[in-house]
Amino acid sequence: MSDEKSKALAAALAQIEKNFGKGSIMKMDGSHKDENLEVISTGSVGLDVALGVGGLPRGRVVEIYGPESSGKTTLCLEAIAQCQKGGGTCAFIDAENAFDPIYARKLGVKVEELLVSQPDTGEQALEICDMLVRSGGVDMVVIDSVAALVPEAEIKGEMGDSHVGLQARLMSQALRKLTGNIKKTNTLVVFINQIRMKIGVMFGSPETTTGGNALKFYASVRLDIRRTGQIKKGDDVLGNETRVKVIKNKVAPPFKQAEFDILYGEGISWEGELIDIGVKLNIVEKSGAWYSYNGSKIGQGKDNTRIWLKENPEVAQEIDAKIRAAVGTNISITEGVIDETDGEAPEE
Repeated sequence: MSDEKSKALAAALAQIEKNFGKGSIMKMDGSHKDENLEVISTGSVGLDVALGVGGLPRGRVVEIYGPESSGKTTLCLEAIAQCQKGGGTCAFIDAENAFDPIYARKLGVKVEELLVSQPDTGEQALEICDMLVRSGGVDMVVIDSVAALVPEAEIKGEMGDSHVGLQARLMSQALRKLTGNIKKTNTLVVFINQIRMKIGVMFGSPETTTGGNALKFYASVRLDIRRTGQIKKGDDVLGNETRVKVIKNKVAPPFKQAEFDILYGEGISWEGELIDIGVKLNIVEKSGAWYSYNGSKIGQGKDNTRIWLKENPEVAQEIDAKIRAAVGTNISITEGVIDETDGEAPEE
């Protein structure tokens, strides 16, 4: 570049920084770039690995969607518990009016420190979210759910009135305002979403998510969570086997997946994951029904081994550290690669 052009560019950059603040424009030479992306753990070792960066990225929008009772809220509460363990402040915007403090406490959430809002309208919910984000004092905000963000016009209208595209416009406008502030304050904002079925779809998945297309574009990470089976002891159902697919990921390679157990009243079975992943990585040895660690038998059957790890948390932490160190050396613990369209809610 000629001297004249360099001087003109330097003057323009100086004026931009003066008018709009330092960092409003920069070179991608690493001088202004964060070396390490800050993340908040999901509470699942396998999902943290599948996300490629060790958790949900801060300063980004994340969407978690799936069928009813698939574990969407549980996953968010687990992430809130992890954030609080690190000294973070979290907010839960309960548009569905279904927040259960007793269940949240069982998952490790410090309910007395959690900010909870139950807004009357979608506009109110998103305005509260924006104010919390702009304050810079909150580390994580969860909105449960997009489908329950009802526009004010719809609430004031009569049953049966047609309100075409109101919610989609509301989401589009809100995300345009939110994303810049989310990045500036390094806040993680998680939207829980529901799925609906399209009518008359002959080819491909008929599933779609609520709230229009804006969230699909603005979200840096999209997670599709599904219940794949039941965990039984005799005739009693103890929980669900769950699979999470990383459908979209702007911070690491996408299309990985993680599988874990969600136990009723307990949440994600961290010990169960340590056993499954530990066996895959040869950190935990399995011989027949027996599981061993460092040459010592720790339990017969997965349930007994899970109980033993609960009673010996220092050993569980040791196994967790070894797993994370192993995956840090590019050993993949997620089996298979997901097809790009598999399980993804198609565009409307």
